[in-house]
Amino acid sequence: MKINLGFYIQKINDIVKETEAIGETMNPYFEEIRTAIDNETVGQLSADKLTEIHDNFAKGTTSYQGLLDTIKGLKAPAKVIGIHKKLEKSYTDYVAGCQAMVESINPSEVTVDAAAFDKAEKKQDETTDTIAFCIQRMTSLLMK
Repeated sequence: MKINLGFYIQKINDIVKETEAIGETMNPYFEEIRTAIDNETVGQLSADKLTEIHDNFAKGTTSYQGLLDTIKGLKAPAKVIGIHKKLEKSYTDYVAGCQAMVESINPSEVTVDAAAFDKAEKKQDETTDTIAFCIQRMTSLLMK
């Protein structure tokens, strides 16, 4: 069966756009926690605020998981199978980093595990770089 190149490229493009949109939606919540950790003011955040942040992170992570499922379900053209697998692995790691960030926030105890949050942020940053590399490489290979 021949892979529909146009469909594949469009799906990858849609995934990139949706990933960016989800990230933009969650960024204000991230910044609020990041600032509270940096200023050692996490204790000043209310249980309601932490619940709001936690729930938004969880919702975003669920959306990322859906995009990962789409990536896993795509049939990559032969010339990008290897880089597609690398994208799939990197996106899997990204979703895991997002889930770790969700788990670092405990609204019922009104706490944030700063070390776990920092580790999750680092994992997300590293995997974002790899995802960007994969997308650039795919684009380069497929547009030749």
